[in-house]
Amino acid sequence: MIKVEQVYKSFGDLQVLKGIDLEVNRGEIVSVVGPSGAGKTTLLMIMGTLEKADAGRILIDNNDLSRFGEKRLADFRNRNIGFVFQFHQLLPEFTALENVMIPALIGNVRQGVAEKKAKELLTIMGLSERMEHKPSELSGGEKQRVAVARALINDPVVVFADEPSGSLDTDNKAELHSLFFELRERLNQTFVVVTHDEQLASITDRTIHMMDGRIVEKITDQKSNSNKLNNL
Repeated sequence: MIKVEQVYKSFGDLQVLKGIDLEVNRGEIVSVVGPSGAGKTTLLMIMGTLEKADAGRILIDNNDLSRFGEKRLADFRNRNIGFVFQFHQLLPEFTALENVMIPALIGNVRQGVAEKKAKELLTIMGLSERMEHKPSELSGGEKQRVAVARALINDPVVVFADEPSGSLDTDNKAELHSLFFELRERLNQTFVVVTHDEQLASITDRTIHMMDGRIVEKITDQKSNSNKLNNL
């Protein structure tokens, strides 16, 4: 479903990615791990079309994104890609419901349709009583669940998450990690997650190890996800 082919990226004289090849299947939850400076976040940003590669190709659902102009790429990103960041990046002046609706409204979804879908997602997230609260009135875990709902509002083919549990305490981390698997079961959602969290990496379907701009190891854990989640 996602193919990364010989992707290179430099910032000035610093070569950050050195020929990355990677495939992700639909419905897979994949973690990307490695030391700081390994190129993990840069790879995620390029896969998510927020950065451009110097060379190589990204294909999502057989769409070669290197052939897209800026407008077409922005439209594709809005409709097909969701993002979850470490610090949620909710807009403080809007309620949880409004924050979730924003990507749908940007995509020209009618307000009534966007609101109905946002309410459904927030209910799945266990936030049915918190929809009208602004971010300052929510806990860290609640903010991150709002961010996940926002990422899902346009039914993306993939959600890219950059250190999604990095700012959460132990209980909220476990809750967020379990949520990813619940969403995969409900929606067949695909996740690619950059993380330093060893617990999260250990329960994903596959862990991609990066070092010095290269993939150095690929590990597939054969245990079932249900067994993994029992350890949370």
